[in-house]
Amino acid sequence: MAHEIEQFTDGTAAFASARKSAWHGLGTVTTGAMTAEEAMATAYLSGWDVRLLGLSASDITPDGVRSIEVPSHFASVRTHPKTGHAETLGVVGTDYHPVQNEEHAEFLNLLADESGAHFETAGSLKGGRQVFLTMKLPTGMTLGGRDRTDLYIAALNSHDGSTAFRVVVTPIRVVCANTQRAAIKGAVSSYAVRHTSGATARIAQARQALGLVWEYADQFEQAAQRMIEAEMTLSELRTVVDKIWDEPKSDSPRAKTNSEQRWGQISHLFTQAESQAEIRGTRWAGYNAITEYANHFAPSRGRTAEEKTAARAERVISGSADALMERAFALTAV
Repeated sequence: MAHEIEQFTDGTAAFASARKSAWHGLGTVTTGAMTAEEAMATAYLSGWDVRLLGLSASDITPDGVRSIEVPSHFASVRTHPKTGHAETLGVVGTDYHPVQNEEHAEFLNLLADESGAHFETAGSLKGGRQVFLTMKLPTGMTLGGRDRTDLYIAALNSHDGSTAFRVVVTPIRVVCANTQRAAIKGAVSSYAVRHTSGATARIAQARQALGLVWEYADQFEQAAQRMIEAEMTLSELRTVVDKIWDEPKSDSPRAKTNSEQRWGQISHLFTQAESQAEIRGTRWAGYNAITEYANHFAPSRGRTAEEKTAARAERVISGSADALMERAFALTAV
């Protein structure tokens, strides 16, 4: 399943959305804005009690089966929200400290109190190994009188040790394993908290760092406004694309094909895609064409179409796509 939303045997899904459904059509849509507690309950994120259990291995000897302890490694385990049974989410090291979903929500509640933001989405991905909660900032932006843009605070967490607890400011409403960021000079757009014994204290530090959210929003609006007022030609966009994908020069047919396909998709998004209709021919459209390509069309590993789409979503939510997003913004901004 490309969306990676956790689904249960009773037909329900671990996803909640305020007022409007997501493209994947899963989960529960509420009639109004949600509190943190409502988002947690509706998305089945409450009461997981993520904990660490010791690991052991079994060895068959002439005297029978012998249990061997596995040092320095633990199983990260949750209480399944439907069955109530213990379920393994991953294997972690000694420096890993779980950040509970309740801590996750409490942190965002503090931000909601300060910013006036309200909860928009919540969900569980990859069988509970990753979770997200997002809030929409109260003031949106209409850029150039045409392009309506909202800003969201998204908190992303993992229970399998794959990623840190991360908070990002993003113009994308997170409804699955897919988001994007723009790096604004002088403002924080992403903040990571390692899963260590001091993780809770670091979440408090993240709250302080996110005091820059409003500065980020202001700078984002100013930068985007300049970009939407600046024209961009296909030739200029091609120069940006070549700088972002600065691959070793090769005359191999495969390298040429990959380059041509990438440019064909990006140029189509820029000139023809409905998503660019209101901003066509601007540097803001160029930035959006690049990020839309990176999120939805760039090649990824996998044997099936769904596996490839899931891999694209995974690289975005894990933060491995951050550098590309930031470079795209830096090269298209004015």
